[in-house]
Amino acid sequence: MTELDHYTSKDERTWSTVVHLSALCALVIPLGHVLGPLVIWLIKRGDMPMVDRHGKEALNFQITVTIASFLCGLLTFVGIGLVLLFVLLIADAVLVIMAAVKTSRGEAFSYPFTWRLLR
Repeated sequence: MTELDHYTSKDERTWSTVVHLSALCALVIPLGHVLGPLVIWLIKRGDMPMVDRHGKEALNFQITVTIASFLCGLLTFVGIGLVLLFVLLIADAVLVIMAAVKTSRGEAFSYPFTWRLLR
């Protein structure tokens, strides 16, 4: 995402922000970090192009986090997995909040180190 989303409606920016923040559902719902963005994206993607772009971005990142979490789980047998998982979860929360803040301002945001499955 390179374009700025300043010219979209406030409602569209709000839903785009919510699609990023919905990843924090993982705090109370198993796999909520994927399900939250997925539900909002599926509901709003046809009506709001900005939500479509940010929804794909959020989903791609959360799928990448899920795969990395699984790999960290495997690395617990070596002894480093728990440390890496802790770092991954902190980075996930920080990047989700950064994405939400930039999106609420109407700025484009792209998560780093993301495997882009949805285009």
